[in-house]
Amino acid sequence: MAWYRIVMECSGVPPDAGATGANDIMEAFTRRPWHQNVRCTWDGVRLTLTAENDFDRKGLALMDEFSDEMSACISRGFNGDLRIVSITEVTPKA
Repeated sequence: MAWYRIVMECSGVPPDAGATGANDIMEAFTRRPWHQNVRCTWDGVRLTLTAENDFDRKGLALMDEFSDEMSACISRGFNGDLRIVSITEVTPKA
């Protein structure tokens, strides 16, 4: 069965909300076990989410869930640009 590593990013996040938002999003994804090896980072300009799953070859499900978590975890509204950076087929770790 194929697995996919999906990398996406969101720009336009308020700078004072990025680091806390990344941590809160990471914690929220622990309740979404269908995504594995999840990482959310803040580089001072954008949030980057990386996750692996076996069902989302176009990344649209993860994009929807990332968007939901950004809305929930970053209380102040913002106009960000969410985009898929890459989708790579990977071999799952046994």
